[in-house]
Amino acid sequence: MDGLDWAAGAMAAARTRLEIAAENLANGSSDGFRKSSARGFLTAEGVQIVRQRDQAQGPLRRTGRDLDLAIAGPGAFRLRDAHGQVTQTRSGAFARDRFGRLCDGEGRILLGARGPLHVPEGATISPSGAIERDGRTVERIPLPAGSSLRSGFLEGSNVDAIGEMIDVLTAQRSFETAQKVLSAIDRTRQTATTQVAQLK
Repeated sequence: MDGLDWAAGAMAAARTRLEIAAENLANGSSDGFRKSSARGFLTAEGVQIVRQRDQAQGPLRRTGRDLDLAIAGPGAFRLRDAHGQVTQTRSGAFARDRFGRLCDGEGRILLGARGPLHVPEGATISPSGAIERDGRTVERIPLPAGSSLRSGFLEGSNVDAIGEMIDVLTAQRSFETAQKVLSAIDRTRQTATTQVAQLK
């Protein structure tokens, strides 16, 4: 692997870091968003960037809406869309539809322990995830051990905007430095080729 390949690899790694930081910044105000971190490794093929999801808890924001839910600890809400596809999210902004089911802003249905979650009028949601009415548990939101549910709260993004801006600037400078090295190597090679041709 020559100098050109190393410089080109460093440019690609810097571009990947820039893309990750830009994505994090774009989702800095998205509820439940978990930022990605770039981890760099030096290998025989040059610099390699690995994307890792940061599982740190985001800040909890009080909304006062009983059907806004936030998970304190690990875990995620399971949602099913109109096509039957199940996804997971940390964003817990829900509303009750005409069937008494909890849905997010995209119309996806929150799943409980036994399928679509129904929350009757007058029911409360306990920190353990139990849907309770008249002192009786009628449904449950599954939670991992050690996690709890906060009703009337939403979890914010765990993105640190200042840190991401620093990453953007650092990635840009790394890209520019690698680009200058690449240009310098290319100029040196062109000069050497010209001189060899003149000697012949």
